[in-house]
Amino acid sequence: MRRLIGVTLLMGSMLGVIGILQAQEEAEAPTDPNYPAWAWAIPGPDDHRTPTPPLDDTKYTLPGSRFSFTLGEAQGRDPNNRNVRFGPADWFPEDHPTMPDLIANGDPERGITPCSLCHLPNGKGRPENAPPAGQPREYTIATLMDMKNGLRGSADKRKGNIFRMNKYANLMTVDEINEAAEYYAAMKWTPWIILKEVEEVQKVYSSIGMWIPREGDEAGMEPIGMRIIETPENVFNAEILRGPRSKWIAYVPVGAVEKGKDLVTTGGNGKTMACATCHGPDLHGMGAMPGIAARSPSYIARQLYSYQTGDRNGAMAAMMKGVVANMTNEDFVNITAYLATLPAQAEEPTFTE
Repeated sequence: MRRLIGVTLLMGSMLGVIGILQAQEEAEAPTDPNYPAWAWAIPGPDDHRTPTPPLDDTKYTLPGSRFSFTLGEAQGRDPNNRNVRFGPADWFPEDHPTMPDLIANGDPERGITPCSLCHLPNGKGRPENAPPAGQPREYTIATLMDMKNGLRGSADKRKGNIFRMNKYANLMTVDEINEAAEYYAAMKWTPWIILKEVEEVQKVYSSIGMWIPREGDEAGMEPIGMRIIETPENVFNAEILRGPRSKWIAYVPVGAVEKGKDLVTTGGNGKTMACATCHGPDLHGMGAMPGIAARSPSYIARQLYSYQTGDRNGAMAAMMKGVVANMTNEDFVNITAYLATLPAQAEEPTFTE
């Protein structure tokens, strides 16, 4: 009977994924001129997945790690069935507390993917998903409950991971939600973004929602325009091996940081509200309000725009809607560029068991 239930739930999960993929295929890009397409990095017709080595017995290493893993282990993939996913290699177990079972292994019977697969064991995540490490316990609980209740969506319906997260949250128990929130709150957020103001940036392509520099005949430079390009400092270590210490470079327009400072610290002469009013004096969050300092510009910009379009709801969303009402794409660029320059909670990994 247990096996039958597991197969039934797995089939239900597969059908749910098929439904998500169909919805993504049918969705169209927002036409609003304020839409920060750079933050979503939705693959276009000329984009592709970054080529990866075969899932064989070759062992790989990362600087500073005492372990070596195969590519399948690093990516949480079964070499005999690439559709089977499990938790990724834990390159630096000393950087985080003991992972709860759902974060480490997920639950195949319920169709829940391990949290560590996308958010990494240390909760740092990558630009295409959320960085829950160092967030207040109350915030993570509120976020998962909003997802569970269908209150947290995406302004660009082509981005499928938010729909998958809503499904996972709906299947999680209250105890599992509390456990995940306590785990991520036990860690301090450490530096993750290297910000550079530039006039030109390397040409890039989107590999599953991440900007990757083009190579060969496709390589070259182009004006950065009014956008931010987040790309791995080391593509192979960050994207292919899912290195949880690999940092990201955020290329931003010249002058963006100073303009963003005015908006973040003063509200820009009435255009918005000073962020410290709700997010705390150091912008590392408090209570149900998240930390926003030293984090991914792409992730934060997606949230700001989704508040503006009404795709983010829930108790805290009502407060944010007025804050973002008058923001433009340029404001999203400037605000998130400045936030990325702020100090993290700690310089080195630290946590409490």
